Amino acid sequence: MCGIVGVFSLKGDIDSGLIEKMSDAIFRRGPDDSGFYQDDNVSLGMRRLSIVDLENGQQPVFNEDNTVVAVFNG
Repeated sequence: MCGIVGVFSLKGDIDSGLIEKMSDAIFRRGPDDSGFYQDDNVSLGMRRLSIVDLENGQQPVFNEDNTVVAVFNG
């Protein structure tokens, strides 16, 4: 089972290390890989458990022009 963490702030005051600390707290949910994204208002992280998974399943994923970013499970 994978794990997803995130923080949203309209103030743009997200601690740069917070999402990694949150991800570390759910390490058991996905010890095989991790990924992070942060801008002024949102910070996303994920832990990946790759039991039967694609080798190119790294996240977060972006659309073609990098205007949309997502983390997901399934």
